[in-house]
Amino acid sequence: QVHLEESGGGSVQAGGSLRLSCAVSGYTDSIQCMGWFRQAPGKEREGVARIWIGGGGITTYAGSVKDRFTTSQDNDKNTVYLQMSGLKPEDRGAYYCAAEPRGNCDWVKEYGYKYWGQGTQVTVSS
Repeated sequence: QVHLEESGGGSVQAGGSLRLSCAVSGYTDSIQCMGWFRQAPGKEREGVARIWIGGGGITTYAGSVKDRFTTSQDNDKNTVYLQMSGLKPEDRGAYYCAAEPRGNCDWVKEYGYKYWGQGTQVTVSS
Protein backbone atom coordinates (compact mmCIF):
# COMPACT_ATOMS: atom_id res chain seq x y z
CA GLN A 1 0.00 0.00 0.00
CA VAL A 2 1.13 3.52 -0.81
CA HIS A 3 -0.11 6.76 0.71
CA LEU A 4 0.31 10.15 -0.98
CA GLU A 5 -0.15 13.55 0.62
CA GLU A 6 0.11 16.79 -1.31
CA SER A 7 0.95 20.17 0.19
CA GLY A 8 2.09 23.59 -0.88
CA GLY A 9 -0.99 24.88 -2.61
CA GLY A 10 -2.17 28.44 -2.10
CA SER A 11 -3.11 31.70 -3.77
CA VAL A 12 -0.72 33.69 -5.90
CA GLN A 13 -0.89 36.44 -8.44
CA ALA A 14 -0.27 35.78 -12.09
CA GLY A 15 3.42 35.45 -12.75
CA GLY A 16 4.08 34.07 -9.29
CA SER A 17 5.47 30.72 -8.19
CA LEU A 18 4.50 27.83 -5.97
CA ARG A 19 6.13 24.55 -5.11
CA LEU A 20 3.89 21.59 -4.48
CA SER A 21 5.11 18.60 -2.52
CA CYS A 22 3.88 15.04 -2.61
CA ALA A 23 5.01 13.03 0.39
CA VAL A 24 5.02 9.31 -0.26
CA SER A 25 4.74 6.67 2.44
CA GLY A 26 4.22 2.95 2.58
CA TYR A 27 5.74 0.58 0.04
CA THR A 28 7.71 3.32 -1.67
CA ASP A 29 10.28 1.03 -3.30
CA SER A 30 7.57 -0.36 -5.55
CA ILE A 31 6.82 2.92 -7.27
CA GLN A 32 7.97 3.19 -10.88
CA CYS A 33 6.25 6.34 -12.03
CA MET A 34 4.68 9.37 -10.42
CA GLY A 35 2.49 11.96 -11.99
CA TRP A 36 0.90 15.32 -11.34
CA PHE A 37 -2.61 16.15 -12.44
CA ARG A 38 -4.91 19.11 -12.07
CA GLN A 39 -8.60 19.72 -12.33
CA ALA A 40 -10.22 23.12 -12.66
CA PRO A 41 -13.88 23.64 -11.77
CA GLY A 42 -16.11 22.34 -14.52
CA LYS A 43 -13.23 20.82 -16.44
CA GLU A 44 -11.83 17.35 -16.84
CA ARG A 45 -8.74 16.28 -15.00
CA GLU A 46 -5.59 16.73 -17.05
CA GLY A 47 -2.11 15.38 -16.73
CA VAL A 48 0.52 17.99 -16.00
CA ALA A 49 3.79 16.12 -15.54
CA ARG A 50 5.25 12.76 -14.71
CA ILE A 51 8.58 11.49 -13.52
CA TRP A 52 10.05 8.07 -14.16
CA ILE A 53 11.17 7.00 -10.70
CA GLY A 54 12.90 3.87 -11.86
CA GLY A 55 14.13 5.36 -15.09
CA GLY A 56 16.69 7.90 -14.07
CA GLY A 57 14.19 10.60 -13.26
CA ILE A 58 13.11 11.20 -16.83
CA THR A 59 10.35 13.79 -16.89
CA THR A 60 7.64 14.72 -19.33
CA TYR A 61 5.26 17.67 -19.30
CA ALA A 62 2.03 18.78 -20.83
CA GLY A 63 2.53 21.40 -23.49
CA SER A 64 0.58 23.96 -21.48
CA VAL A 65 3.12 23.88 -18.63
CA LYS A 66 6.34 23.00 -20.39
CA ASP A 67 9.16 25.43 -19.57
CA ARG A 68 7.19 26.75 -16.58
CA PHE A 69 6.77 23.67 -14.39
CA THR A 70 9.43 21.25 -13.19
CA THR A 71 8.93 18.00 -11.33
CA SER A 72 11.68 16.38 -9.32
CA GLN A 73 12.22 13.72 -6.70
CA ASP A 74 14.03 13.61 -3.38
CA ASN A 75 14.58 9.96 -2.57
CA ASP A 76 15.90 10.70 0.92
CA LYS A 77 12.66 12.45 1.82
CA ASN A 78 10.38 10.18 -0.24
CA THR A 79 8.95 13.31 -1.77
CA VAL A 80 8.19 14.46 -5.28
CA TYR A 81 7.93 18.14 -6.07
CA LEU A 82 6.22 20.24 -8.68
CA GLN A 83 7.86 23.63 -9.00
CA MET A 84 5.50 26.00 -10.78
CA SER A 85 6.60 29.38 -12.06
CA GLY A 86 5.09 31.96 -14.35
CA LEU A 87 1.67 30.94 -13.08
CA LYS A 88 -1.34 31.94 -15.12
CA PRO A 89 -5.02 32.16 -14.12
CA GLU A 90 -5.69 29.08 -16.24
CA ASP A 91 -3.32 27.09 -14.01
CA ARG A 92 -5.78 27.26 -11.14
CA GLY A 93 -7.41 24.12 -9.83
CA ALA A 94 -6.94 21.18 -7.54
CA TYR A 95 -3.57 19.51 -8.04
CA TYR A 96 -3.10 15.82 -7.38
CA CYS A 97 -0.12 13.53 -7.33
CA ALA A 98 -0.37 9.90 -8.34
CA ALA A 99 1.87 6.87 -8.03
CA GLU A 100 2.11 3.65 -9.98
CA PRO A 101 3.88 0.45 -8.84
CA ARG A 102 2.71 -1.90 -11.58
CA GLY A 103 4.45 -0.34 -14.53
CA ASN A 104 6.66 2.47 -15.72
CA CYS A 105 5.76 5.83 -17.16
CA ASP A 106 5.08 4.31 -20.56
CA TRP A 107 2.75 1.79 -18.97
CA VAL A 108 0.69 4.42 -17.16
CA LYS A 109 -0.20 6.11 -20.44
CA GLU A 110 -2.50 3.18 -21.15
CA TYR A 111 -3.41 1.85 -17.72
CA GLY A 112 -3.33 4.86 -15.43
CA TYR A 113 -2.21 5.22 -11.84
CA LYS A 114 -3.17 3.07 -8.88
CA TYR A 115 -2.63 5.51 -5.99
CA TRP A 116 -3.81 9.09 -5.67
CA GLY A 117 -3.47 11.86 -3.14
CA GLN A 118 -6.30 14.03 -1.85
CA GLY A 119 -5.18 17.13 -3.72
CA THR A 120 -4.09 20.65 -2.92
CA GLN A 121 -5.72 23.79 -4.21
CA VAL A 122 -3.97 26.38 -6.38
CA THR A 123 -5.53 29.75 -7.07
CA VAL A 124 -4.00 32.26 -9.47
CA SER A 125 -5.40 35.76 -9.65
CA SER A 126 -4.95 38.04 -12.63
